Amino acid sequence: MAHKDEHSHNCCSHEEHKHSHSENHEHKEHGHSHGEGGLKEQIIRIICTIVLLLGAVIIERTLELPTWQLLCIYLIPYLIIGFETLKEAVEGVCEGDAFNEHFLMAIATIGALCIGFLPGAETEFPEAVFVMLFFQVGELFEGYAEGKSRESISHLMNIRPDSANVERNGVVETVSPETVALGEIIVIKPGEKVPLDGIVVEGNSSLNTVALTGESVPRELSVNDEVISGCLNLTGVIRVRTTKTFGESTVSKIINLVENASENKSQSENFISRFARIYTPIVVSAAFILAVIPPLFSGDFIASFSLWLYRALMFLVVSCPCALVISVPLTFFGGIGGASRNGILIKGSNYMDTLANVKTVVFDKTGTLTYGQFSVEAVHPETCDEKQLLHLAAHVEHFSTHPIAAALRNAFPNEAVDGCSITDVEEISGHGIRAKIGNDVVCVGNTKMMDSIGAKWHDCSIIGTIIHVAINNEYAGHIVINDRIKEDSSEAISKLQKIGVTKTVMLTGDRKEVGEDVAQKLNMNEFYTELLPTDKVSHIERLLSEKAEGTFLAFVGDGINDAPVLARADVGIAMGGLGSDAAIEAADIVLMDDKPSKISTAVEIARQTIRIASQNIWFAISVKIIVLLMAALGFSTMWMAVFADVGVTVIAVLNAMRALRINV
Repeated sequence: MAHKDEHSHNCCSHEEHKHSHSENHEHKEHGHSHGEGGLKEQIIRIICTIVLLLGAVIIERTLELPTWQLLCIYLIPYLIIGFETLKEAVEGVCEGDAFNEHFLMAIATIGALCIGFLPGAETEFPEAVFVMLFFQVGELFEGYAEGKSRESISHLMNIRPDSANVERNGVVETVSPETVALGEIIVIKPGEKVPLDGIVVEGNSSLNTVALTGESVPRELSVNDEVISGCLNLTGVIRVRTTKTFGESTVSKIINLVENASENKSQSENFISRFARIYTPIVVSAAFILAVIPPLFSGDFIASFSLWLYRALMFLVVSCPCALVISVPLTFFGGIGGASRNGILIKGSNYMDTLANVKTVVFDKTGTLTYGQFSVEAVHPETCDEKQLLHLAAHVEHFSTHPIAAALRNAFPNEAVDGCSITDVEEISGHGIRAKIGNDVVCVGNTKMMDSIGAKWHDCSIIGTIIHVAINNEYAGHIVINDRIKEDSSEAISKLQKIGVTKTVMLTGDRKEVGEDVAQKLNMNEFYTELLPTDKVSHIERLLSEKAEGTFLAFVGDGINDAPVLARADVGIAMGGLGSDAAIEAADIVLMDDKPSKISTAVEIARQTIRIASQNIWFAISVKIIVLLMAALGFSTMWMAVFADVGVTVIAVLNAMRALRINV
């Protein structure tokens, strides 16, 4: 029976954040600390270096000291601020990763320190210290920005519970959530996080779900309600029977999702990685040629070598790709964090590339555009009374967990205790369910089920899902069940069309009348009804072949039975809700509050994140090319070179931080 819009009824059953934001620019982790203590230490070293550098400059201007003594004076602030960079450079060389920004800074500054010993050359000691100082200032901004990015998703990491109060042998013990077994009773007091998924067996309370959904309105719950790990218990003491172990709980799945989000790189990040691997060796070779070749043709190699060496060192400073390899990943990290604050979980920055160019959005109906909360609207018996028709339908659907089955059972709540025997339950894919109730064979399903057994079914004028019932292959009547459209579904479609989505499509296994009614109310471009699961995949394949070059298709489903279509679409978006395991596992993007209107929010966040990353790429490359040319021709100074490297990096990082506060 095609209870669910898109799928055959498949429910018959007889029984802490460790995101390592690697900004190493060659896929190697930064050696410096971005933690609060590390930032404070950096600030102290920067202040000490500034004071010592000013003192060294005053000494140089007031005293006539030999070059080697001046070098000793400037080496003190240089080593204070540059020791970590020099250490990273040496480690990079030892590990075969020489062409990173630490290596370039080390060579450029050491070269500047050595220039003063060349015949006829002026000392460049202050420039060498200042370059290293400004580089560390850039690192400081990077660390601060990364910290802000981490804070943006810290509310997700705060959902991890530290302990669980479990009842064992009449005593409440405080244990690690990992040690609580399936089916044990846990006690959750006000102010405590829910440690594991389960069902309330005693007590009433309200839950703060903001960490999961982004919604601040508490969720009221009572006995038999489901509770999800990661929420905060606000008011009453509740006793909960666990339905999942900690490893399978919602909180564990979400934490794992966020921790691994950085593994899926965007096109921009992959471009920057490839760019840095090719670009850095080229500019180092170019700097070497710039330092050696022109003096060979000058007629006085010794006299001109210091000039061209200085230009080559500026060339090296400018060439550092820090602005790109720091700001671009930071932009996407910030965008993912900003999305999570809105209850949108994006499994990797590569999905932002796709989402930003989505032009076709295909929707599941039940549980996506509608609530999936069915209720019996009308009962039309033919050969029995209304009570008997509901009685038989509820019995056949006794083992099903489908929302329509639940609606039938709710309409006849005493079916579980009336003593009827239910045997030989059989699901017929795409048709319905057949079972033996006492001595009668009862079929409950759609018109295909009735046609297959030769029952002459009748329809009705009421729009809704029609559940037909036959007893011993004789038509007994039908039951009309309806679902409610979500309040923001219409707004969701309208917003998508306003931001440039050219086609919105609804696929449903429901009757044409039901699907058409929903599609018209929501102003969908296309809709297709009475579909089997294989039909939905076929429609997705067709829509994928029809979309324009460079655009993508998103499928939005409830994430439970939509796995094949979620996987086939360019990007799968699941209405995750509270506790939908399949949503978290199958989709690329999960909307934790079940609001379709968040789809346009996700698209806008993706587009703005891509826009910020593109701005950083073009800005950094443009400035570097200009200053590189000026350095090669002798029109730039070391100070300009520093700006082209660290200054551009700071600007790019500050621009990247905008991704944390995207407003849509």
